[in-house]
Amino acid sequence: MNKYYLGIDLGSTTSKAVIINEKDEIVGRGITNTRANYKVAADIAREEAIYDARFNLLAKRIGHEADLKPEFKRYLSDIRAVFQYRQFKRRMDRLEALLRKTVAEFSYPNKAEIAQKLDEILETIRPRIRRGFINEDLGAKNQFFRDIVSEQYNAGVSAKGTGYYEALMLAFDKSITPVENEMVQYNFRELVFEAMAMLDEKYRGLADQPEDEQRDDWYYAELNAVKNNYKTVEQSLREHIEDIVQEDIHIAKMVGTGYGRALLPFPEDCIKSEILCHAFGAHAVFPNTRTVLDIGGQDTKAIQVDSHGLVTSFHMNDRCAAGCGRYLGYIADEFGLSLNELGPEAMSATKETTICSTCTVFAGAEVKELLHNGEERPNILAGLHKAIVQRAMSLIARSGGVRNEFTFTGGVARNQAVLRYVKQMVTDAYGEVAMNIHTDSIFMGALGGAMFARRNISADLPPTSKQAQVVENENLATN
Repeated sequence: MNKYYLGIDLGSTTSKAVIINEKDEIVGRGITNTRANYKVAADIAREEAIYDARFNLLAKRIGHEADLKPEFKRYLSDIRAVFQYRQFKRRMDRLEALLRKTVAEFSYPNKAEIAQKLDEILETIRPRIRRGFINEDLGAKNQFFRDIVSEQYNAGVSAKGTGYYEALMLAFDKSITPVENEMVQYNFRELVFEAMAMLDEKYRGLADQPEDEQRDDWYYAELNAVKNNYKTVEQSLREHIEDIVQEDIHIAKMVGTGYGRALLPFPEDCIKSEILCHAFGAHAVFPNTRTVLDIGGQDTKAIQVDSHGLVTSFHMNDRCAAGCGRYLGYIADEFGLSLNELGPEAMSATKETTICSTCTVFAGAEVKELLHNGEERPNILAGLHKAIVQRAMSLIARSGGVRNEFTFTGGVARNQAVLRYVKQMVTDAYGEVAMNIHTDSIFMGALGGAMFARRNISADLPPTSKQAQVVENENLATN
């Protein structure tokens, strides 16, 4: 029996899970929003990592065929996308039912009209989301149920006029959290074969579609191959899928970390500091890393590591969410944007508006005043992103500066505007240094946890850094 090792990073805004094998290879990743129920978030992340592991095992099993035949590669990519849609639809059906129930319980005098507008919105967004998953790779672009739904729902509500805005948004706010925090058990085999049935319909319809000259050649090479041979690919995969479904993803040991790690039902020796895990994970991917910056949902950490990936010193801000993921979430809500839209809009700024407030609440008030005075939104967002990185750079300096290679981890590392300012400020302060920003930056803490689980080693934070943390917290509390 193959042994696998699990790391779970239970963050304040997202929960991540990584499964590795005995060769330290990542075989599965899972991620979900963290909201009211930490236990459910951890379970969902773990289940998503197991689903991902099964798909990766399937891809590995047919690796040679996929290299030789582009139709296999295209089909595997498509089946993952449709599998995600089938998962999404189960949860969406539950949300739609709860939205209707919530509206039915309202005391608004125009309740019937509100219910009608809700149905119109759902009828509009349902096919858009389906098309996004099946034809536009939506699942890879946005991994969170709430974000996918809210972006479409908010646009639909805005189109209905101000007279329905309050009621429709209240219905969403009351309904989304219970659905998001509900553990839904999926049958992998069942969903895969449902996805195959949907792909059968998709590929049969492709034969009559004209080619889009703006699409890349590789896309058409794969698409043309699969639409003519998908039945052969499907039949070949069915045998492998039956084997993969039966394979036991045996978790030999697991380690939990992150902001909510104390809430995980793990033994005490299976809980590690997120500082240790982010450092260990970053070092595993980039062995020459000596400085790690982690901007998470609730705190920011500047970490120095040795040649083994163990922490030698660190400084962190954990008293205030300013400069972290929750801060960006608050700002996104103020502007009526999704988190995915913040970075691109900040990148379009013509200048960076100076933001004086370092407190999340006061910064929100300052933003409203700037908008009232006619300042452009992209410029304000650019100023906010720059202020976040400036706070992080202060922590890096206190921890010992940037040494050798610098690695950026945490969910905020996905924000393009933050990345731009990090690169700019690190270069300005420390010259040309190797900067590592990985597509899996958000999973570094979970990866470090899985690495600790496989090695079964003990590690702790250095005493001097613990004292530095206390001093830092006291300073922040008095500022």
